[in-house]
Amino acid sequence: MQNEDFGSWSRRRFMQAGIATAAVAGAVQQGLAQESPLPADRETMADVPFQKREPRIGMIGVGGRGTNLLENLLAANGQVVAICDVVKSKAEHAAGLVVAAGQKRPELFTDGPQHYETLVARNDIDFVIAATPWSWHAPMALAAMAHGKDVAIEVPGVTTLEDCWRIVRASEETRKHCLMLENCCYGYNETLILRMINAGEFGEILYGEGAYLHDLRDELFSNKGEGLWRRAEHTRADGNIYPTHGLGPVANYMRVQRGDRFQHLVSMSSPQRGLDAWRKQKLQPDDPRQKERYICGDLNTSLIKTAAGLTICVKHAVSTPHPYSRINQIAGTKAIFEDYPPRIYIDGMNKDEAWGTIDNFKQHQHPLWAREGEIAQKIGGHGGMDFIMLYRLLQCLREGLAPDMDVYDAAAWSSIGPLSVESVAQGSAPIEIPDFTRGKWQHREISQIATQS
Repeated sequence: MQNEDFGSWSRRRFMQAGIATAAVAGAVQQGLAQESPLPADRETMADVPFQKREPRIGMIGVGGRGTNLLENLLAANGQVVAICDVVKSKAEHAAGLVVAAGQKRPELFTDGPQHYETLVARNDIDFVIAATPWSWHAPMALAAMAHGKDVAIEVPGVTTLEDCWRIVRASEETRKHCLMLENCCYGYNETLILRMINAGEFGEILYGEGAYLHDLRDELFSNKGEGLWRRAEHTRADGNIYPTHGLGPVANYMRVQRGDRFQHLVSMSSPQRGLDAWRKQKLQPDDPRQKERYICGDLNTSLIKTAAGLTICVKHAVSTPHPYSRINQIAGTKAIFEDYPPRIYIDGMNKDEAWGTIDNFKQHQHPLWAREGEIAQKIGGHGGMDFIMLYRLLQCLREGLAPDMDVYDAAAWSSIGPLSVESVAQGSAPIEIPDFTRGKWQHREISQIATQS
């Protein structure tokens, strides 16, 4: 959800985001998140199929990201019956897109930040998608599940360890899915490499690296869109505050939650300089944003060790000049792949140890891309990965399949954010990562996205 200017509601949310999350961070540092609050014998949601149906979808948040998701949903023939946003004009625009796609005009919910509670309570909605500022993901997901809806939340799924456990608890209690819309797991390169790994082309997997390296200074200081709230995250925490775009694909490569799990991490941050320098150069001296205090280091580097001994490096940098990259590296005993640009090296493939191209491995192209890649690229959305993600989600709902990524993935991947903050605060001390599956990761198979035919 977005406001059209830096008005009173957005200004209050900017401040509240820092206050609320700082309070939870303090509780985490007292050890709140390290012990599982749930018994090991609770019935799991791992590999539980969706109820087979043509889902009736309610959208919460139709700003820039939400509108993009809506366009891709409509292209995949998703049925959208309700839309919520605090900005009525955005909801009206989204409703027009639904009507233009040949569907009935959706019901609109635009009466303030809590109006989503009315949407999720409706009995003509099966599935909820929330594309809102990060601090709203948890309450919206919890409300949706409490009212019997499966729900998908944008990334990062949640921002505190307490909320990681809350969504797991709610999913298990309500028997409803809560998943994270990690589109990067559905990219052409990511799905091709995942299938190569599953086919044994990389040998035994050893280490990987993911990142979110993206110059967001203009966007962070914008008076619209994410500039209304995302900059606040840099005032509240010093850590890897947006980890899942880089981490998600690597976790899939390594079968995390399906034969392995994150065990502990260490994290360290560089000094914070980029946002101070940008506003000094770009903003007027009397701009109220000159008084904000940014504490998130310009580069955070977090190292994760898995139970099987694998290592993952996760980086975050959005406040300095940098070409876009998620690094997307995975290495095994027989091969290594790195992205941006995509390149692969397989042991013995040439004599001069030069990188090769993945174009030579098109036989491993994912069937989703083989069938739907043309329309995915035509619709757009991060090179087509958004369409593939939503097409696949609808396929799982329509066919009654288990989701490719579930609430345990959402919790584990999101947990790296607050845990990295704790590690940085403790001088880069090792921090244990909770086992949100409570041991069930040891008995699970690889995600079906890797093996789907």
